[in-house]
Amino acid sequence: MPAHEFRALYERLRRGAARSTEGGRPGALCHVTPERVVAAVAEVRLGRTVSLAAPIETVPGPDDPEPAVHRMTGPAPDELGAAGLHFATDRFAMNVHGDADSHLDALCHVVFDGDLYGGVPASSVTPEGARAFSVDLVADGIVGRGVLLDIPRLHGVPWLEPGDQVTSDDLSAAEAAQGVRVGPGDLLFVRVGHRLRRTELGPWNAATARAGLHPTALGFLAERKVAVLGGDGNNDTAPSAVRGVAFPVHVLAIHAMGIHLMDYLQFEDLVPVCAQAERWSFLCAVAPLRLPGATGSPVNPIAVL
Repeated sequence: MPAHEFRALYERLRRGAARSTEGGRPGALCHVTPERVVAAVAEVRLGRTVSLAAPIETVPGPDDPEPAVHRMTGPAPDELGAAGLHFATDRFAMNVHGDADSHLDALCHVVFDGDLYGGVPASSVTPEGARAFSVDLVADGIVGRGVLLDIPRLHGVPWLEPGDQVTSDDLSAAEAAQGVRVGPGDLLFVRVGHRLRRTELGPWNAATARAGLHPTALGFLAERKVAVLGGDGNNDTAPSAVRGVAFPVHVLAIHAMGIHLMDYLQFEDLVPVCAQAERWSFLCAVAPLRLPGATGSPVNPIAVL
């Protein structure tokens, strides 16, 4: 995609997002109105809950050179067999925006042309944390209607190969094939099969080669007033489709449109449940950690069918 076409798309989506004022929440979350949350509850038919997060990685790999650190801090060895009360305790740390663990990107995550979403100066992100649009914005969680579009299923393959790009036509065709339609306020999940490929073939350097959305596919999200986008990869393709912009989908979604992204989820547990029920929409609850000033959070979205 030529740089000038990307810039034109960016400006068009940014101008359109500025007119999205249905509700009181900033960015695309304004589309998740109380009425739509209530309507999403009607998606529950089976009473079945399914996690959309992958297990957190603690072993280094080609896509995760700085894995999460999990250490047991108690009980002490001499307490293991001792009488009385003792506690098992542990400590956890992670690189939130890595290429392996499921996480949510806050609206302060992307700095583009010197500012954040909404024209907020990039200087608002300080060593002490972000003063605007941090993950605090979703401290009360995000609850709404989730829709899963399975692109490998559409094409009759187990996964897309690194470098493959999902287009607006793919999203529309997946809707038709699955008998579902994405609508205003929906939490859209796009499966490219990244997790299944990683499981079957082993991890690789996803920073340089991965399937994702083509930048023009963000027009589909704008048209349908999607509130949140989640993928089982990074959502962006690598290599980038736009010269000079490494993560064009992140720029368009977060910076131009105010859409929270969730990267490196996993849908392999959800797909068979949806396929058996012949329903690809569900109630979804996203509950990031309350980390004041943080640019993102590990996340475990729950689909309720």
